[in-house]
Amino acid sequence: MEKTVNIRNKKAGHEYFLMQELTAGIQLTGTEIKSIREGKASIIDAYCSFKGEELFVINMHIAEYTYGTYNNHEPKRDRKLLVTKRELKKLQVKVKERGFTIVPTLLYINEKGLAKLTIALAKGKHHYDKRENLKTKDHQREIERSKE
Repeated sequence: MEKTVNIRNKKAGHEYFLMQELTAGIQLTGTEIKSIREGKASIIDAYCSFKGEELFVINMHIAEYTYGTYNNHEPKRDRKLLVTKRELKKLQVKVKERGFTIVPTLLYINEKGLAKLTIALAKGKHHYDKRENLKTKDHQREIERSKE
């Protein structure tokens, strides 16, 4: 009986236009992966940033493992993302353009038991874009109700 872990960032779809998605591995400690398997993580306020030539996810909260001892981790430490050099170069060029950022959209555990983070190259939405998006969703809901 396998328990799947899918932690989504619903706020990202509302706040940004998601242009391009990419799956990356995360460099974690033992107590961090155990907490993720329990589903005790949040990527709502997280974002990705370059430090030198490496990509890090910042502000991702992984709760402390309940059975961890003095080896427990910090809940909001910066975690390195494992991405190929070619993909890093492409992302670095895009992020230098005005208005682009990298946000995590999904944290999951794959079939091998490894934690993966789906990140997206995103451009911020204006207030009127968000309202328009809500109107279209509302309109779609009304159409679905009328069909029933």
